[in-house]
Amino acid sequence: MNPILIIVFLPLLAAIVAGLGNKSLGMVVPKVLTTGALFIACALSWPIFISFLAGNAEAQVTPVLKWVASGTMTFDWALRVDTLTAVMLVVVTSVSALVHLYSWGYMSDEPDQPRFFAYLSLFTFAMLMLVTADNLVQMFFGWEGVGLASYLLIGFWFRKPSAGAAAIKAFVVNRVGDLGFMLGIFGTYLVFGTVSIPEILHAAPGMAGSTIGFLGHRFDTMTVLCLLLFIGAMGKSAQLGLHTWLPDAMEGPTPVSALIHAATMVTAGVFMVCRLSPMFETSETAQHVVTFVGAATCFFAATIGCTQWDIKRVIAYSTCSQLGYMFFAAGSGAYGAAMFHLFTHAFFKALLFLGAGSVIHAMHHEQDMRFYGNLRKSIPITFWTMTAGTLAITGVGIAGVAGFAGFHSKDAILEAAWANGSSVSTFAFWMGIFAALMTSFYSWRLVFLTFFGKPRWAGSEHIQHAVHDAHGHNDHPADEHSDEAAHGHNAHAHDHSHGHDDHAIEGTAGYHPHESPLVMLLPLIILAMGAVFAGYVFQHAFVSEGDGEFWKGALVFHEHLIHAMHGVPDWVKWAPFTVMAIGFFIAWYGYIKNTAFPKALVGQIGPIYTFVYRKWMFDELYHYVFVVPAFWLGRVFWKVLDIGVIDRFGPDGAAWVVAQGSTYARKVQSGYLYSYALVMLLGLVGAISWVIAG
Repeated sequence: MNPILIIVFLPLLAAIVAGLGNKSLGMVVPKVLTTGALFIACALSWPIFISFLAGNAEAQVTPVLKWVASGTMTFDWALRVDTLTAVMLVVVTSVSALVHLYSWGYMSDEPDQPRFFAYLSLFTFAMLMLVTADNLVQMFFGWEGVGLASYLLIGFWFRKPSAGAAAIKAFVVNRVGDLGFMLGIFGTYLVFGTVSIPEILHAAPGMAGSTIGFLGHRFDTMTVLCLLLFIGAMGKSAQLGLHTWLPDAMEGPTPVSALIHAATMVTAGVFMVCRLSPMFETSETAQHVVTFVGAATCFFAATIGCTQWDIKRVIAYSTCSQLGYMFFAAGSGAYGAAMFHLFTHAFFKALLFLGAGSVIHAMHHEQDMRFYGNLRKSIPITFWTMTAGTLAITGVGIAGVAGFAGFHSKDAILEAAWANGSSVSTFAFWMGIFAALMTSFYSWRLVFLTFFGKPRWAGSEHIQHAVHDAHGHNDHPADEHSDEAAHGHNAHAHDHSHGHDDHAIEGTAGYHPHESPLVMLLPLIILAMGAVFAGYVFQHAFVSEGDGEFWKGALVFHEHLIHAMHGVPDWVKWAPFTVMAIGFFIAWYGYIKNTAFPKALVGQIGPIYTFVYRKWMFDELYHYVFVVPAFWLGRVFWKVLDIGVIDRFGPDGAAWVVAQGSTYARKVQSGYLYSYALVMLLGLVGAISWVIAG
């Protein structure tokens, strides 16, 4: 059997069996089926990627079935595998397989494990459908599939109100973006007469300069199509304006956060722009919009990450910021660099999320970093792996020598933005530099607050409940905000006999954090290797080859831009390292050397801090601009139109007429024979009179 068929459909089969079998299969069988399916898919994906890397493979299309034949619209369900697909296959299957394995430990006390693992595999199948799409309708099928699966995963703990609200928010916000994506697909079919991606990309250059009617005016055809498609990418990849769902997605289990943020749903928009890069190349306006939105998102999300206390939300805003880098790279014409950062980002971002999950697991589901501290001694493997991820995301490395994964990919993006030379790309470069400084600050802030300093565990209600439970005091209910309590569990007691030879640290409420089980640590170790080496190993293929041989036409590769990147001034190459060092120093000074400094600074810039901490008030703005009017309009339709008009003159009015008629009819029914005889006589007289008159 063709390996690509196994890669795509084996996760679906596992999801169906685990989902339908559910608890009747027990707890182990669904986990074995889904995890085994993903590891098989991963094992088959890497040889495909390596064959493209070695230059021994060509693009191929595997037909699955005839799908639609309606008039002039005909297309099949087919799986396209080229270099771009091969990159996404290893990213999706590798991260998903490790997340499945990690979930064995993290979700071990969850009674609904079969449902959880079925959702994970369904999510992976939908993403694989998206990246192997040979036509836009098939891509939209996968696009909506990951939207559905993300709704199910974010709201997995459906008894937790905040999780349900976050799932609905993600679903609704993505529908806004998907409206633009659908209009883009409709418009593309209208212009090109086909939804086949290869045919569209082949014909796209010929449409440059043409115009199309839209909203009552004439606009450049390719600009309209590309911007509509990009709106879909903004929703799926959480770009500025349609980003509000992404941080709230943290309400789902931590493995879900890693899967959504690292390799799958949020990278779909970047993949789509790169897949359709020949279309975007025909519209300079569309490229500038992509660049500007990406740069603005990059800066905006980084500012918020500097102020958050929830460990998962810091990493979530980091994801939003890193996606901004990918988009302004694509807008600047460096599609290879955008995909390179997507590739390396998958490793270190999955590592950071799963590492955060290990910390949360050790701290009895406490997510507020203000109640951490000094954890490096208690969970050393988590500490070292998360440090590797932090070194990668902050871009530690020496230009011209070597560095961690993010150093190679993020620096390539910044150099490409400068080399592009346009005013928008130059703006993106400076936004990227400022964002790199803030990335270094909030990433090392997370490390210092979590693993260094004095333990601050005693202030955590989660820890206090854990200590009470461990000593048999169950008179304190679990914190209503904790994950387990929210979905109906009693918080489990931790085993404290893990060989800690140090005495109980004063102020820890007698609690000893412990390292996660091996099934959770193994994915961290593997991902840490990717965070360290992925950039150095794969840089040459993704961005350094002057002729783009690796991509084989899967995306637009500008050879002149690569040469210009190599010729940028030295200060451009050293600027990312410099701001990274500055960010590290500020974080060290504020959270290690002089811990009173952050509070004093906040006191000086109080309103600005509050504005940024409240996420630039986007939620409040959308609440008053969209939610409040929508509820008002709903009440008007409900009470005025529905109750006051439709019900009043419809079913309620008809019922009133019948009731009134029956009241009068009841008066006629007197029960006296002479009354009925009189009525009959009058009726007979009336009938005879009518006949005579006629």
